[in-house]
Amino acid sequence: MSRASRIAFLVWRDTRHPEGGGSELFVERVAEWLAAQGHDVTIVCAAHPNAPRDEVRSGVRFRRRGGRLTVYPHGLGYLLGRRGRRADLVVDVQNGLPFFASLVRPRRVITLVHHVHREQWQIIYPGWRGRLGWWLESRVAPRLFRGRYLTVSEASRADLVGLGIAAGRVDIVHNGLDMPHPSHTVARSPVPTICVLGRLVPHKQVEHALEVAARIRATTPGLRVEVVGEGWWHEELEQLAAELGVADLVRFHGWVDDAERGRILDRSWVLLAPSAKEGWGIAIMEAAARGVPAVAYRSAGGVTESIVDGGTGTLVDDLDGLAKAADELLGDAALRDRLGEAARTRAARFDWDSTGRRFAQLAGLDQRLP
Repeated sequence: MSRASRIAFLVWRDTRHPEGGGSELFVERVAEWLAAQGHDVTIVCAAHPNAPRDEVRSGVRFRRRGGRLTVYPHGLGYLLGRRGRRADLVVDVQNGLPFFASLVRPRRVITLVHHVHREQWQIIYPGWRGRLGWWLESRVAPRLFRGRYLTVSEASRADLVGLGIAAGRVDIVHNGLDMPHPSHTVARSPVPTICVLGRLVPHKQVEHALEVAARIRATTPGLRVEVVGEGWWHEELEQLAAELGVADLVRFHGWVDDAERGRILDRSWVLLAPSAKEGWGIAIMEAAARGVPAVAYRSAGGVTESIVDGGTGTLVDDLDGLAKAADELLGDAALRDRLGEAARTRAARFDWDSTGRRFAQLAGLDQRLP
C-alpha cells in the first residue's frame, strides 16, 4: 500500500451548520471516502452551536473555528500551523469567496467551486457589498490562483471559463447521491403535493413556489406545499405565505432527518426548485431517486444537467413558466409517472464511490490508494 496523503479541506461551513447544504455534503462525502481509503483528512470550517470545536466523525477530523467571515483567517492560520504545513494537498472550497490558500501554499492546492455567485451577491448583499464580493470572486480570485479547479457541472465549468480561467485548468466531478430506501411501492399523497427542498435563504427563491401555489390553488383542489429546510429567511417566507393567502396550504417542516425527508418526498407529486443558481442540484437528484419529477429555471446553471428537460423533469424560463409546468404536472398523472420513472432510473447512476474515485484521480491521489 502506498503512503497515505494528508488532506485539508478549507470550507466555510459543514453539514451540521445551520446553513449547511449540498456543497457541504459533497465535501464531507468525498472526505469520508478518502478517509476510508486510508488518507488523513481534516475539514477546517466555521464554528457553530450544533457541533464541538473538534471531533472525528466517519474517519474525518473536523476543526471548527471562527464565524461567517473570521473562518477565513482561521483557515489560513491552520495552514501555517504544524498540521497544516504537513498537508500534502489543500482543497480550497470557494463558496463565493475562496480562502486564498495559495497565498501561503504555492503548490498542491486545488480550488473546488460548485458555482459562481454573480446572482447571489446582489440578492444577499445589495449595493456596494455585493459588488465588492463579486469583484473579489470574479476578478481577484482568478488572478491570484493559477492552479487547478474542480467543479460539479459543465454549466459551472463554463461560468469559470467565462471569468478568464483556462478551460484546461477546470475538471468536473459530478455529485454522488446517498442511496435512498426503495420507495417505488410507496403510495403518493391522495392530494396534489408540491415539495420544496433546500435552505431557506433568499437566493433559493422559495417565494416563487408560494406564488405558484397562489396562482394554481383555484384549479387544484386539495393542493399542499411541503417546504423542507431551515434558514434565516424562514419568517419572511411565512409572512409572505400569509400575504398570498396560501398559509393554509403550506407546511414549513424546518430541518428533518433523512428518513423523514424521504417520507415527504415519497408522498410528493412534484418538486419545485426555483433557485437562482445551483452548481448541480442535489435536492433534484434526491427527488429523482424517489421518482419525483422536478421543475427548475433554465438560467440556474447546473440544474440543466441534473434535470433532463422533458425527460426527468421540466426547465422553464420564468415564474409564469414555473406555474404552468407545475399545473401541467399536477394535472397529468401519466406525464408525472413517465418523468418520475425516468428520473429514478437516471438517479441510480450517481453514487459517492464514483465521485470519490474521480476526485482522487483528478487530485493526483489515485496512485496513493491501496
